[in-house]
Amino acid sequence: MDVGLFFKIASQVIGGLGVFLLGMKHMSEGLQAVSGDRLRKMISAVTNNRVMAVIVGVLVTCLVQSSSVTTVMVVGFVNSGIMTLMQATGVIFGANIGTTITGWILVLKIGKYGLPILGIAAFFFLFSKRERLRYIGMTIMGVGMVFFGLELMKNGFKPLRSQEEFNAWFHAFHISLDGGLLLAYGNIIKCALVGMILTMIVQSSSATLGITIGLAATGVIEFQTAAALVMGENIGTTITAWLASLGTTTTAKRAAYAHVLFNVLGTCWFIALFPVAIRGVTRLIAWKTGFNPLEIGIDDMDEARFGQVITAGIALTHTTFNVANVVIFLPFAGLLAKFVTRLVPEKETKEVTHLTYLDVRMLDTPALGIVQSQGQINFMAESVEGMMGQLRECMETEAEQITLESKLFRREEILDNVQTEIFLYLSNLVSGQVPHDVTTKSHQQMRIADEYESLSDYIINVLKGIKKLHQNKMVLDGPARDKLLTLHDRVATYITRVNEYVKDETSGNLAWATSEGAAIGELMKESRREHLARLQKEEVSPLFSLAYTDMLNFYRRMKDHALNIAEVVAGDK
Repeated sequence: MDVGLFFKIASQVIGGLGVFLLGMKHMSEGLQAVSGDRLRKMISAVTNNRVMAVIVGVLVTCLVQSSSVTTVMVVGFVNSGIMTLMQATGVIFGANIGTTITGWILVLKIGKYGLPILGIAAFFFLFSKRERLRYIGMTIMGVGMVFFGLELMKNGFKPLRSQEEFNAWFHAFHISLDGGLLLAYGNIIKCALVGMILTMIVQSSSATLGITIGLAATGVIEFQTAAALVMGENIGTTITAWLASLGTTTTAKRAAYAHVLFNVLGTCWFIALFPVAIRGVTRLIAWKTGFNPLEIGIDDMDEARFGQVITAGIALTHTTFNVANVVIFLPFAGLLAKFVTRLVPEKETKEVTHLTYLDVRMLDTPALGIVQSQGQINFMAESVEGMMGQLRECMETEAEQITLESKLFRREEILDNVQTEIFLYLSNLVSGQVPHDVTTKSHQQMRIADEYESLSDYIINVLKGIKKLHQNKMVLDGPARDKLLTLHDRVATYITRVNEYVKDETSGNLAWATSEGAAIGELMKESRREHLARLQKEEVSPLFSLAYTDMLNFYRRMKDHALNIAEVVAGDK
């Protein structure tokens, strides 16, 4: 092949692939922005019901336009404790079906109209003042870029048909369904391996699907060769989730292995039945279009029509394979989860003072990345509740609780670092072009994380007050302890109720939070008056009085920070 021709082909194919990938990115980001809260609600709707988890996986992947993004997201959610392994398995199953939407988009008769669609949509994206309209423009612009990129790749591949050396090389992958089965299966496996390796390199099954369709639609490779490549691409796409699981929790690794096993086992059975399965798919295409992809060549008909039939055949093969896989393996999802649990045993872990659950890969999908940070906000809420319980235990007895106290100090140190890492994560999340609702939610989460960190500080301040009494050979006497425990329980209940608003992501009941906060304030004033009366009667020492009134002030600050959280959740701050 002449160098000039090679350069021309390489330029068009590489340029087309770049435009195709950029189009997929814009389409994904636009759809995520337009869907907004609906996408987050889908994730929160995931339950241990397998069918529901599959449906969520399908819908989310259709919206983000990438099974790799969905599976990386799932690994991140499992890592941060938002999803269980069983839930993740169902979503991964659904992601495999959802990714087939790319093939069906490419079946649409748009082709050469991709460029004008791109241009018109770009005007809306660049000049519209309405955010929603701008993101709709971005989505349509992405669609236009996908088709324009595919058209460039097709035009780049066309000259390969007349190059004998390429034809001879591709012939080594020729799959004859009517010849010897041994040779046919050997070539099927070779094609699957090529598809797998190519997908592992580019880390995008949509990109390799686009290349496969480009080669098949221009007649460079046969339909059955393209179908075998698609099988391999289904294995290759698992590399993204596997890489995402490195350095994560054991459960997150199990989710990644479940994805690998599901796709590998599914590809194995489909390859075993390849001759029968492909004939069945092509008969469906022939029934719908009047042409059997196995029996036609590009010289037998109009080039555009040929491309459409072949593209539809590849899309149907991809869909049939993934739907059949889910139907077959869904009843055994529990067994798969048990198998990967044994395959990846639990390791002894030590509680660390830094956060390891915010996966930076989630920054590529802001609408879903905000769900991950919400999981860590919930972790802070639960930690503060736990600290309140441990603090009460320290107050109940006169003796020092050394082990319990060290746990409280350790937990406060963790929450300090958690708050810092949430702030850095959310700052990076909103640093690019993100929807307004994601920005608003991020700012709310930053504020709530700061309030929880302050709550943990005041819990420790109360503990230090108790320790100060112990150091001075003093203890909380009966009346003081009873009053402080009553106040503690009231504030702890208040914090628990506010935490429910945070976890449910509802606007909460600000009127209740305000009135209950005022009632707690009155209880504190009453406690202070009673204590001052005891001081006047010289029932307590001035040093004890100072420590006790400080503790009352710390509880007042706890109430204030909890009220601040309720106001942020309600959108009042």
